[in-house]
Amino acid sequence: MAAPSMMERLSPRRGLSGVILVSIVALLVGLLSLSTVLRDLDGRSFDYLSTSKPVQPEQPGITLIAIDEPSMDAIGQQWPWPRSQHAELIRQLRKAGTKAIAFDILFAEPSDEAQDQALIDAMGPDIILAADETMIERPYGSTLVRTEPMPELIAAGARSGIASLSMDGDGVLRNMPLYRDGFMATLIEMTTGEVVSESHMPQRIQHFGPAGSYPTISYYQALDPEAFLPPDYLRDQIVVVGFALQTNADVATGGIDAFETAYTLRSRQLTPGIEVQATIFDNLRTGLAIGQAPRWLSVVFVVIAAGLALLVSRPKAPVRKALLLALALLGLIGGSWILLQYGRFWIGPVAPSVALILGVAAIATRDFAGEQKRGREVQNAFGQYLAPEMVQKIADDPSLLNLGGVNRELTILFSDIRGFTSISEAMQDDPQGLTRMINTILTPLSNIILRHGGTIDKYMGDCVMAFWNAPLDDPDHALHALEAAREMLAEMDNINREIQAMLPEGADVPVIRMGIGINTGTCVVGNMGSDRRFDYSVLGDAVNLASRLEGECREQSVDILVGQATMNAAPSLVFRKVADIQVKGRSVAESTYTLC
Repeated sequence: MAAPSMMERLSPRRGLSGVILVSIVALLVGLLSLSTVLRDLDGRSFDYLSTSKPVQPEQPGITLIAIDEPSMDAIGQQWPWPRSQHAELIRQLRKAGTKAIAFDILFAEPSDEAQDQALIDAMGPDIILAADETMIERPYGSTLVRTEPMPELIAAGARSGIASLSMDGDGVLRNMPLYRDGFMATLIEMTTGEVVSESHMPQRIQHFGPAGSYPTISYYQALDPEAFLPPDYLRDQIVVVGFALQTNADVATGGIDAFETAYTLRSRQLTPGIEVQATIFDNLRTGLAIGQAPRWLSVVFVVIAAGLALLVSRPKAPVRKALLLALALLGLIGGSWILLQYGRFWIGPVAPSVALILGVAAIATRDFAGEQKRGREVQNAFGQYLAPEMVQKIADDPSLLNLGGVNRELTILFSDIRGFTSISEAMQDDPQGLTRMINTILTPLSNIILRHGGTIDKYMGDCVMAFWNAPLDDPDHALHALEAAREMLAEMDNINREIQAMLPEGADVPVIRMGIGINTGTCVVGNMGSDRRFDYSVLGDAVNLASRLEGECREQSVDILVGQATMNAAPSLVFRKVADIQVKGRSVAESTYTLC
């Protein structure tokens, strides 16, 4: 049975090395996911995907009353406005039929006594006021400071809720508030009687549009609804009062109570705090907030993506591999979007995508290094026996090569120089010169063999052994061997001229001749030798006969002697029969031929 090919022997090792590589990649990306770089990229990917055809509530649950530039002009006073102004707003809103009023304004410190009393008198169970919670970092530790509205306002019937918001490390507001008594959670409880259940996992805000997506009226318009608003515009509405100043409210310079949100990446505008609060309200009211995967689940997806690199890397063609990689990346990104859109759950595609790309790159680097190594091995193994283009062909596709012993029909050539003994005697005092001379003879003969697709088996003094149809297939191996022999004989004139020029002065050496024996038959071809040293060679009766034919050339007075099988395999050439010879070990005589 034939020995396994080189690719088969390497396959288990390659598979194991691939698993090790993707495991290292998964570990590396898992560690990188703890860094701010991947976290920020994950946040940006959330911004893009969550704002691509976002799910919308049937109708906004909040109407905004904006303290904006037109209101500043209409009221004609610098901020802070007198608190009696807010009391008047409350009266007008109640008169217009609002259901609840939330002030995203912190009334924590007393002001003028009369002004404070006016606001206290306007309080009631339909009012919710903003509170604040701030973490103050000090060298000796951290302190959580909670700031509530004035106690008198709460005692007068108003309620309070924490309006503080938490940004990601890149300054973008993406996370739902975690406070049990949050500003909007309290507003929902006030208006519906339902207590917002605390989420068991962190959640992200589903933004429904850029700044200006919620119905908004200016503060001064709400002070006189009959003059500025359609009839019953505010009836049964829940309103949030707060800042929506546009002056300097852009990404470059920042603004007052405005935030970068997922839509800032598209619109380049900040979103007012009251609109963020309205968005949080609708997230809680409709259940559209997006659950965020725990870290362990993200790591699992990183491992799966790294493993996917093994499948993507299987095709050998670079174009197919690139296409599979692109499809896999689209699948990861599309899967994240579908899970977000329909499952209200977020698993960032950045870390898995990085793991996939790095995994494919690592395997490609390993394969490239392996190809380079195999190319060097092929070059080292066959560079002296095959033509460079054949060596390159094997290096490009090692599957063409089978280094185990196999039976193949080959054509074997033996060539020997006649008269070299006289040259050796003439050069006995110049061994270096004799070496140069034998190289002068063998080099052009070897080049001819290689040019005709032959494999040089070995050199035996001034004798060359070569064969055709291994390691690469050659359907016309007999014809190519005969053509090489004919060209080798033609080259002898040039070789003799060079030798005569290299001989010592006065040396009388006859012109050298060459005898070539060629035979075709089934042989065993493969690596032969010991575990430490071996050659790619051939064995078989056809080899022995080719050697005997070369020896018979002198006896038959011909330069080429060809066996019957070789003649039959080259019908395009013309032969003449020389003799029937008896080969040792054979009972039947062998017919021999030479080229006409």
